[in-house]
Amino acid sequence: MSSISRWVVADSQRLLGNRIDWLRVAPFVAVHLGAVAAPLVGVRWIDVAAAVAMYIVRMFAITAFYHRYFAHRAFRATRGWQFVFALLGASAAQRGPLWWASMHRTHHAAADTADDPHSPQHGFWRSHLAWFLTDAHFATDAARVREWLRYPELRFLDRFDALVPALLAAVLYAIGTQLESSGTSGLQLMLWGFCVSTVALLHVTLMVNSVAHRFGTRRFETRDQSRNVPWLAWLTFGEGWHNNHHRYAGSARQGFYRGEFDLSYLLLRALAAVGVVSDLRPVPAKILEEGRR
Repeated sequence: MSSISRWVVADSQRLLGNRIDWLRVAPFVAVHLGAVAAPLVGVRWIDVAAAVAMYIVRMFAITAFYHRYFAHRAFRATRGWQFVFALLGASAAQRGPLWWASMHRTHHAAADTADDPHSPQHGFWRSHLAWFLTDAHFATDAARVREWLRYPELRFLDRFDALVPALLAAVLYAIGTQLESSGTSGLQLMLWGFCVSTVALLHVTLMVNSVAHRFGTRRFETRDQSRNVPWLAWLTFGEGWHNNHHRYAGSARQGFYRGEFDLSYLLLRALAAVGVVSDLRPVPAKILEEGRR
């Protein structure tokens, strides 16, 4: 048996060893079916524009706020703006901000060990997708996000994590019905603007767990197997500099050096300039020097 065949078999066995709650993940399956169906109903420029816009806005909400803010507290934001971006992040169908932050903090505490929820050491496909679908990982670990529990609006988004994505899909459908003169329709705009962009956003985000812990380069010697993947950094607005991030997770910036494009950080600097966020935490000079050796 070839090494590739052994890898596929091993991953399949690990997948079968995890209980997937199909009722709980039915909306996840439905969104994927919608993305597959989108080309069958047609496409106009406005549908593509909606898909791209929804990808950009929600990717920034996930990378900058779900990840760098809620999981790592890498900058400050007022309660109002905190909620606005939590709402945008929730629309990405990657569950609530507290769940997301608690899973990510668990990952950092046990990266690439048996306790890591999505290490490729458990199998590539489990690290990419199956962990997200298994009943063992549906609950928020409240002990890891105690500081956020005092905000009832964040707990609401966590408790009703399917609500905001459903509302976004409904809004896009309603807009599409009003734009039929442009050649689109409610169904068409919803399938492209919501389903296609959500599926692309989800799998690109999940690649940070699977691809960036197995492929790429290592600037820093960390205890885990994190790697920098330049093309993934472009798709994820900077998250692909994952080895950098595992060396110093508290920074608002993940592209530590010149040439390491980090769009989320650039956008955070722009928001800081107009007072939306503040106190962007930098990378310590000693760590920057370490990475240049």
